[in-house]
Amino acid sequence: MSSIYEFAVAALPWIALGLLLAVFCVRSASRKKNQKKTDDYSSEGMSIGMCFGVAIATALHINVGIGMMLGMLLGLAIGLSKEKESDK
Repeated sequence: MSSIYEFAVAALPWIALGLLLAVFCVRSASRKKNQKKTDDYSSEGMSIGMCFGVAIATALHINVGIGMMLGMLLGLAIGLSKEKESDK
């Protein structure tokens, strides 16, 4: 069981990095199609997610880097789903 945990801890950052790159590539490709710029809360979501990821990682006694990475990924996903409303 220990070897499965060690493998998951070693592979999880690479998997999350691949998912993050896929999100950015799909996002830029869809933006080129539409040519309409919509604002979203992706940067705010990543910042808040990183804070929550570090806090949860510290509370659960897991690696802080993994918690930060998962928090940023989750915050990006939530932030991309919310569009900013225009004031116009």
